Amino acid sequence: MARFMMIVKATEESETGVLPSKELVTEMTQYNEQLVKAGALLAADGLQTSAKGARVTFSGGRPVVTDGPFAETKELIAGFWIIQVKDRDEALEWARRVPFQDGEIEVRQVFEPTDFPECVLSPEDAAREAAMRESLREQR
Repeated sequence: MARFMMIVKATEESETGVLPSKELVTEMTQYNEQLVKAGALLAADGLQTSAKGARVTFSGGRPVVTDGPFAETKELIAGFWIIQVKDRDEALEWARRVPFQDGEIEVRQVFEPTDFPECVLSPEDAAREAAMRESLREQR
């Protein structure tokens, strides 16, 4: 099994705060229910406009906060799903089923501890990471 993030790209409408139609919300709820029934959905949420956000950039180890809104709408994220499926093909199949008339979904695989060699992620750090993830699951 592999985890994938399906990223909903922002649009001019989403960045100006235009909410989806009642029909689309109903379709999205049905889609999310299908993901739950399939045992694939780990997380999903929509995001407020970038005007309500901020970016923290680092230069020389120093953080600099820049308040939104941000230009380049096509590079912004309006929402996401995190799913767990057998492979990229299955993730893409779920992405194709999103009930959008217009828009863009980017599909990206999430790194797993096993993706890192020991020179980057020691067995001790991998165990700590696994314990942290298990603790988060129990909190839900």
